[in-house]
Amino acid sequence: MQPTVWNLPEPLGSPQIMGLLVALGAGLLIGVERERRKGDGPAREAAGVRTFTLVALLGATAALFGSVTLVAVGALAVGLLALGSYLRSAENDPGLTTEVALLVTYLVGALAMTAPQLAAGLGVSIALLLAMRGPLHELVRNRLTDREVLDALLLCGAALVVLPLLPDRAVDSLGILNPRVIWRLTVLVLAINAFGYVAQRVFGARLGLPMAGFFGGFVSSSATIAAMGTRAVERPASVASCVAAAALSNVATVVQLIAVLSLVSTALLQRLLPAFLAMGVVAVAFGAWSAWRAVKRSAAASDEIGGRAFQPRQALVFSVTVTALLYGAALLQQSFGASGAVVGIALGGFADTHSAAASAGALVARDAVSVPVGAWAVLLAVTTNTCTKLVVAGVTGGRSFLRALAPALVSMIAALWVAAFV
Repeated sequence: MQPTVWNLPEPLGSPQIMGLLVALGAGLLIGVERERRKGDGPAREAAGVRTFTLVALLGATAALFGSVTLVAVGALAVGLLALGSYLRSAENDPGLTTEVALLVTYLVGALAMTAPQLAAGLGVSIALLLAMRGPLHELVRNRLTDREVLDALLLCGAALVVLPLLPDRAVDSLGILNPRVIWRLTVLVLAINAFGYVAQRVFGARLGLPMAGFFGGFVSSSATIAAMGTRAVERPASVASCVAAAALSNVATVVQLIAVLSLVSTALLQRLLPAFLAMGVVAVAFGAWSAWRAVKRSAAASDEIGGRAFQPRQALVFSVTVTALLYGAALLQQSFGASGAVVGIALGGFADTHSAAASAGALVARDAVSVPVGAWAVLLAVTTNTCTKLVVAGVTGGRSFLRALAPALVSMIAALWVAAFV
């Protein structure tokens, strides 16, 4: 009979020491939070700061031996201890939070030996989750409505379940109809609309929407306009705030154009910088004016938050509209041939002005086209992108939203062209 041979760990080096320190820190963080809630006296909970720290170190030590069986046995032992703790305190507190946290802490400790950064992040996240018990219970039980919970689940399902399952390839000869790209646009509109809804809940309808519009513009100005158009139809009293948000989303477009050209072609940026700044000033002025109108509404106008976080149908309408514009632009570009570089870039603006500007900047940087020709291409791309925004505003927000937003978009384009040549 052969004697049992243990796979003892090699002498500790810096990675092992780092893992042990991460396990120690994670156990302390979680244990401190649990210690503050365990209570006093004979009825107190069994696990506190020392127990959680030791359990995390137990997981790290088991993983240090390199034996999966040993780690599994340790997890089983911690699970049995957690079960005994629950049976002891079930009459006074039927909750399972401490017991589950104890087992998770063991696993975090074991993970720290192979992925210390991930284990550290998990340890901090678990401690924060436990510490936010009161606010989370208040939010879920008293603040969120059944409709809001359902909308959150639908958004997660659209992003995490449906999107990964869709094929990521074009299904047409022009390479335009990509199911995953189309659905990604839909999810983007849903997310921006949900962000605007949350901003309303936090800051009020009159200020929350302009803030959401500005930050949403860094993701997609067209999608933000679609989201605000949907909100304007659902809540007609918030049209001014929705217009302010839509206008301010164009400020983000200007910022991104400047950033893109600064990386691709500084010569083209110098040529177009006055035009971009003029467009940005108009966007800020119109957005601020619309926000001021929203804040100064009559007291009779309701600022109550109502409706849904988003409208799936309107998000789908936006995706179909943008896809149709892209398909039409691709047909036109195909008819012009490869020689129409400026036309191709201008038509590309229907979809995304930043990628069109990057293409023009790359052509200028390679001396394929001159700076004036590149400037023409970028100006046309921004103009065609504005046409997309006008169509999206009319489709999602109706005539009233389009009439309110169109002066801002037209003024921005006018300022762009005037500053470019004057």
